[in-house]
Amino acid sequence: MPRRHDNAPFQLDREFLGTVTEAPGVYLMRDAAGGVLYVGKAVNLKKRLASYARHPGGDHTKTAMLLARVRAIETIITRTEKEALILEASLIKQHRPKYNVILRDDKNYPLIKVTVQEEWPRVVMTRRRQRDGARYFGPFASAGAMWDTLRLLNELFPLRRCKAGTFSRQSRACLNFQLGRCLAPCVGRISHADYLAMVEGVLLILEGKKEQLLAELTRRMAQAAQELRFEEAAFYRDRIGSVRQTLEKQVVLASHRRDQDVFGLVRQENGVALAVLFVRQGVLSGQQGYFLTDPVGDDASFLGELLPRFYEPGRVVPNEILIPFPFDEMATIAEWLSEREGKRVTMIVPQRGDKTRLLEMAAANASQLFADREKKAHSWEALAGTLMEALQMARPPSAIECLDISNLGGRQAVGSLVRFERGEAQRSGYRHYRIRTRETPDDYAMMAEVLARRFKRAKEEGGLPDLLLLDGGKGQLNVAVQAVAEAALAEAPELAAIAKEREAEGEKLFRPGRKNPILLPRHSPALLYLMRIRDEAHRYGITFHKRLRTKATLASALDDIPGIGPAKKKALLSHFGSLRVLTAAAPEEIAVVPGVGPTLAKTIKRALQPDQPA
Repeated sequence: MPRRHDNAPFQLDREFLGTVTEAPGVYLMRDAAGGVLYVGKAVNLKKRLASYARHPGGDHTKTAMLLARVRAIETIITRTEKEALILEASLIKQHRPKYNVILRDDKNYPLIKVTVQEEWPRVVMTRRRQRDGARYFGPFASAGAMWDTLRLLNELFPLRRCKAGTFSRQSRACLNFQLGRCLAPCVGRISHADYLAMVEGVLLILEGKKEQLLAELTRRMAQAAQELRFEEAAFYRDRIGSVRQTLEKQVVLASHRRDQDVFGLVRQENGVALAVLFVRQGVLSGQQGYFLTDPVGDDASFLGELLPRFYEPGRVVPNEILIPFPFDEMATIAEWLSEREGKRVTMIVPQRGDKTRLLEMAAANASQLFADREKKAHSWEALAGTLMEALQMARPPSAIECLDISNLGGRQAVGSLVRFERGEAQRSGYRHYRIRTRETPDDYAMMAEVLARRFKRAKEEGGLPDLLLLDGGKGQLNVAVQAVAEAALAEAPELAAIAKEREAEGEKLFRPGRKNPILLPRHSPALLYLMRIRDEAHRYGITFHKRLRTKATLASALDDIPGIGPAKKKALLSHFGSLRVLTAAAPEEIAVVPGVGPTLAKTIKRALQPDQPA
């Protein structure tokens, strides 16, 4: 049951602990407004909450900051540890508490998907694993490494790239066949058995069984040569060479063929660095690092909270997970993952041998995160000082936003705002603004509208940058100066504009109260950084603007016909191939499309060709 003390921190005293059960369950720490600050699980609720009562007060750790804000603790009893684990995951996903471990990029790992459930499988990139019968490989910590692998697979085994699953209507192979990038199963250029043999080669590579693949390719090359099929023998010879090249580049970490994730965790002062090595078939396939600022609890409780977040649905779970030290929920999490994945997943704390060396490697990668972070901090401090000096600012600009206006003759006008903090893009601060007040080209009025809306939100929520950069010249800068004055901000951001002039003149920077532009050397780090931010705002705006234009262009005349919804529109366009062919078709031809019929076919014909008899 929750206890509330609205004007004082919650007291984790003997009286409260006497009311807490020793059963497994979940606890929610709430603030004065009832919001959830932290969700935790425990094998023994009383023991876990008592550990918070022993936490020393007065320090500035995240745990101390959490406990100072807690005004109520709510407990939910479960029958088993596993139920507590599942409930905790559900509540964290629901509330997204500030003090819980949230691995924000945990769904961004690219995977390679082989659609073995299809008659003619293909190889594609995906970021989501589904239970659709396909084979998934990864994760690839580096998107570049994943694309390199895909390119290799496409060169070795040119499987189909089209999305079509059936080829009954195909009469001519696509351009990929002409370029040697596809074996053209759509027109029968390869038998189904030979095609599936190519798919098997793809799977052998992705499974790390390259020696087995080499033996099979060598056998096929010899057989083709013996039967005087020299072109086919040369095909296999080239693939053998490519596979051997990839074998030479691989880093083999172990003699076994198991899949493993290896966790290295290092704490320094108020930060924790986590590195995860992905070992697939004994080969290091990549690594991913995280840096978290002073997570709640000690290292063991932190690891127990982190692993369920890391292995959320959609991530590939290996058979072995190597961790640096034990924690209470270790067996429970392993059992939960085993049941969810339908295979045995073991969690191991190695004591000796190759596995301890893997842990040491993961810990070394985690330590490197601290070194990289420190190096990046020094680099940023130097750049910030250069920016402050170049723009004659009172203090270094830690947060910079840039605004760009995109429009085509005033139509689909969009304001795009990007945000950078300490040298890095902060996508949570990116915003698009649909222009509401202008339908004719007027960049100044459009910029004034967007700035007014941005400053209005800032007055309600805060979060203004140190420097607001405008894509443009003096005119855009003057608009921003006026917008700041009209907004009556308590703390206004510094303003600057960046204009791309003639090639010989380079970039010009404008600041309020200064008549002449600031001209920095072409290779000035400060100028290059501001250009990077401006170009990102431009890219972000143009991308969204293109989507709007494409949507408007693709808006079909079918959209205005009564009785035509998305499904019928798709069926019509799929059947005829284009709106032009559909427009020229007779009502009888239109009526054969599933779901249309004679009456609706006449309605469609009248709408598309009002001057023609239906």
